[in-house]
Amino acid sequence: MGDEATQELSVTPDAVAGGTTQVSDEVVEKIAVAAARSVPGVSELGGDVARFFNAVLDKVGLDQVGDARRGCSAHVTNGAAVVNLVIVIDAGRPVPQVTEGVRAAVTQAVEAYGLRVDEINIRVDDVTLGEPVGPPA
Repeated sequence: MGDEATQELSVTPDAVAGGTTQVSDEVVEKIAVAAARSVPGVSELGGDVARFFNAVLDKVGLDQVGDARRGCSAHVTNGAAVVNLVIVIDAGRPVPQVTEGVRAAVTQAVEAYGLRVDEINIRVDDVTLGEPVGPPA
């Protein structure tokens, strides 16, 4: 065999194949729930019915079922997300402070995934009162 010329092809960003990327509503819901839970003053997510079913699942050993998206719905259109959250706050926490913290955390988390956040709607469904104090021992 004789000398064969080897041709090298360089890969540049221009050579990357085109296409579209879609992020599902469920992914945004999971991101939003994780961000909302991290905010001081948020004790739980989900309305009364969701929390009731979660308590039942906890008792039968399925405590992680449905937790990732509980209390959240999201809709993504053209790279923009609308997020709806139902939260329970700790007693004594100012609602505006907690909800603004949730909006900031969720916006930052969702935008870190390359999406734009158009709206975050929050419904405060309940307040968690401290554990009842028993009689002095």
